Amino acid sequence: MSRSLRTAVSAVLIALACLLVPFGTLAVWAVHGLGDTGRYVTTMAPLASEPAVRDAVADTVGDDLAQASGMDRDLVRDAVRSFTGTPAFHAAWDAGNTAAHTAVLRALRSDGERAATLDLAAVTAPLRDRLAADHVPFADRFPVEHREVVLVPPDELPALRKGYHVLDIASFWLPAAAVLFAVTGIAVAACRRRALTATALGTALGGAFLALAIAIGRHLTLTDLPDPSHRAVTAAVYDTLTSPLRTASWLLLTLGLTTAAATWLTTHLPTRRPLHKVPPIPATPPPEPTRVHA
Repeated sequence: MSRSLRTAVSAVLIALACLLVPFGTLAVWAVHGLGDTGRYVTTMAPLASEPAVRDAVADTVGDDLAQASGMDRDLVRDAVRSFTGTPAFHAAWDAGNTAAHTAVLRALRSDGERAATLDLAAVTAPLRDRLAADHVPFADRFPVEHREVVLVPPDELPALRKGYHVLDIASFWLPAAAVLFAVTGIAVAACRRRALTATALGTALGGAFLALAIAIGRHLTLTDLPDPSHRAVTAAVYDTLTSPLRTASWLLLTLGLTTAAATWLTTHLPTRRPLHKVPPIPATPPPEPTRVHA
């Protein structure tokens, strides 16, 4: 294989590898980050302390309770707002996220599910147990109502199932193909240092592209909201969910730039040449003694 052909093949393989980096990272985050119930609940847990989320819960739940009980709306909202600062609310928040995520994931993975539904008893039962453990009066009389709430309508499930299956496959093959293309591109390159530098810069560019896509997605998500009052809550949820993805994008950017800089420095920095040692001059042997004949 000629030098020019090796350079061309290496460039194509490295370009493909760098192109697959952001998409592979996105697929891994969607399947192993959002698709894992434990990681999802851990990621969403800090939102229970966000002021915007607490205000939204107080407004929504307070309005429903005030309408059902006929009490003053502001008084009920203040009571619910105070409740959102208690450990019981955090326990209910985690229980609700666990139950909702499990129901949606079960519906996406099973073709027999007609809709993703949530039984409210899965949320109210842990809340009652936590209130009873905190010795709240009449906590054992807290009603646990079995009522199904539709999380994903039946007509949206087929498209979501296909998308989930595609992401599940892509989460393995895209990173594997990116690594394979990069290693092969560097191996067949005529100048492997330049190929390594190009791969590192392409990886950094992929990380920057991923960070830019996250920022654009955030802007579009907040802009398309019909109610501007929900922007603070949506922004908090979006930033929390995409936090691991942003970390991965900055890691790719930093790793790529660091590798490229290290390769460039090892190539262009002057190296000290070893000094040539002068061989020692052999000593002149003393003249052999002569015999004097009498």
